[in-house]
Amino acid sequence: MVKIERVDIAIIGTGPAGLEAAITAKVRNKSVLLFGTKDLSMKLAKAEQINNYLGFPHISGADLAKHFDEHLKDHGIGIIEKKVTLIFPVGDYFSIQAENDIYEARTIILATGVVPAKTFPGEENFLGRGVSYCATCDAALYKGKTAVIVGFSKKEESEAEFMTEFAAKTYYIPIYKDEVNLSDKIEVIRERPVEIKGGMKVDTLVTESGEIKTDGVFILRESIAPSQLVSGLEMEGNHVKTDLQMKTNIPGCFVAGDIAGTPYQYIKAAGQGNIAALSAVDYLTKLSK
Repeated sequence: MVKIERVDIAIIGTGPAGLEAAITAKVRNKSVLLFGTKDLSMKLAKAEQINNYLGFPHISGADLAKHFDEHLKDHGIGIIEKKVTLIFPVGDYFSIQAENDIYEARTIILATGVVPAKTFPGEENFLGRGVSYCATCDAALYKGKTAVIVGFSKKEESEAEFMTEFAAKTYYIPIYKDEVNLSDKIEVIRERPVEIKGGMKVDTLVTESGEIKTDGVFILRESIAPSQLVSGLEMEGNHVKTDLQMKTNIPGCFVAGDIAGTPYQYIKAAGQGNIAALSAVDYLTKLSK
């Protein structure tokens, strides 16, 4: 595990909110880490036409994404293509776990969008006690044990393969219809998980038609719910509770975009990204005093 030099602002999400936050922070001469994907936003890329983004009438989502990418490059902003699985405050900064690396930032901006998937019963209760969101991070803890990987997209199959290097038995449950291509070391079960059970730690995953005895359950979604990403974050339904300055109940933690509530509009998300970055800059200024 590698620890990276601390920065001023870490931004999680590469939709319009996260990108605008990164650009605004960079303009304000702050050091930035931007986590997401170089494809920027699948939701944006699939938009056939956007009619209300100022300066770009009747533009397709794919073309708007190209403009965003050029803007990032113009400011020398790179994207870290690693899934952030845990953020926690440590004094006057935040520690960010992204796969096998640890990053540090004085402030964070969450721009991860809305996570539609509901948690499984027992999931939050056993988080850190047998439930994990990163197989490559925690696989070594399951040497000689049994692990269940619940994958929400085909790309998670690689994490299941990695788990076989440690676990004595690996199950894989795909929550998608595509064909699964895995080695014979992995038992594939096409059953919907229903509940995670155990005592002090996880010992059972209940499915629609049975139970799987296991030491750990790895739930690999495209995005992690904000309340699971940052412990203690105050929520309002699926959204993070925030004020007009995009502040949350956790000092130094800001939000922007769909995660902050409706309307789900690209122009609104970008505006909130700008506000969140300015609020983070103001917070850093007050810290320095």
